[in-house]
Amino acid sequence: MNGSERIVETINDLVAATRDGTVRQITVSGPLVDAPSITLLPEQSLRGAGARAGVSFTAGSDGLRLTSDNRVHGIHLNASADKRAIFNDTSVASLGSIELVGVTTHGCVQILASGAVRAGHVEVNGLDIVAADARPATDRPHGFNVDVIQGAFTLWNMQPEEDVVIGANLVGLSAGRPGAPVRGSGIFVSGAGQTGGRLTVKRLITDAIYNDGGIVPGTADKITGGVFTGFGADVDMVRNRGPITTRGANDMVLDNWGAVDRWTADANLTSHGPSGIGFVNFGTVNELKINAPIETFGEGARGFNVSSGTIRLAEFDRVTTHAGGAIGMQITPADRPARRAPRHRDVRRHRSIAGQGPFCSAGRHRPEHQARRLGPRDRDCRRPQDQQSGRGSDRTTGRDRIIAHHRRLRSVGGWFRSAGIGRAQFST
Repeated sequence: MNGSERIVETINDLVAATRDGTVRQITVSGPLVDAPSITLLPEQSLRGAGARAGVSFTAGSDGLRLTSDNRVHGIHLNASADKRAIFNDTSVASLGSIELVGVTTHGCVQILASGAVRAGHVEVNGLDIVAADARPATDRPHGFNVDVIQGAFTLWNMQPEEDVVIGANLVGLSAGRPGAPVRGSGIFVSGAGQTGGRLTVKRLITDAIYNDGGIVPGTADKITGGVFTGFGADVDMVRNRGPITTRGANDMVLDNWGAVDRWTADANLTSHGPSGIGFVNFGTVNELKINAPIETFGEGARGFNVSSGTIRLAEFDRVTTHAGGAIGMQITPADRPARRAPRHRDVRRHRSIAGQGPFCSAGRHRPEHQARRLGPRDRDCRRPQDQQSGRGSDRTTGRDRIIAHHRRLRSVGGWFRSAGIGRAQFST
């Protein structure tokens, strides 16, 4: 041990080290149980030594509070699911550079630019949130008649001034387990709103995400996202390299309100609850590539929904929906839909409740909208190799609804390209 490092083996040693300004690195050598909430001083780091190293905090209390220029490496941090395992002090002027590497938590991870915080950068490389419940967090962004529940991981610039910019590079985030989803959203990143502070993210790379928002079916004004990019979030690249599965009502698998240059999903996107959506857009995406199946099972669900904003290029592997009122692809707005034709290999809808059912859209419960199935007179726009092999289809069952649009929609301003179901311009 040198003058700037302290190895701690007891709760008392841990608390003392966090209060000693001469200690720069705190090393936890084993499991510590029933710790009070602790705060790292500016420029302090916390690391674990060995696979069993961790801190379990007193039930009902938050865990580790960060200030500025803190690093947390290779450690388990355990709080109650509805508390924060990691959070930040909003009385400091800057986050400095906060770094989370190889961290596992029970409890939420919440980093906010609010109060006095007006600058900083967040670096994550490996963060696994085993269990969390973000529903008690009362601050929720509002837009399009709905509130969005925060996530197991939340990074949110809440400052109202546009010159406040928080930077981030977020790699290897995972949340929940197949039989035990996190409650609320999964991964939540956002700026302040359509005006106000910005969040600039170089990379947002996720592994497996399992979430259930716990929203009562029939609720019209609340949603969650497996991965949610909010107002004021400018993201260079989103990559979902693990599966994302949502379980509850109004749970969006992927939801964008911000500005994303490239968004790629390489693993299955699955929604089980009513009024869920595989991918929904209210912002801007320059290039969207879904390289794995989207599948929904809830009544009134949708596979792909352009609700507002712009998607300049969209490509899909396969979209499958089940249950009444479920729609494969929905182009809703009259203002700025997909600029270039969405292309995909296969769209399927399986009717289980007479092909009809309500869904929640923009904070209102709506009956099933007008829809039409593209017929044989529409041109085959599958990729040449799929035409030759016979792959790609619009296989449906019963009185199916593949594409839906509002009566007010005059034109999508471009072409919708779909493997097996042709090429058509939407108009009424």
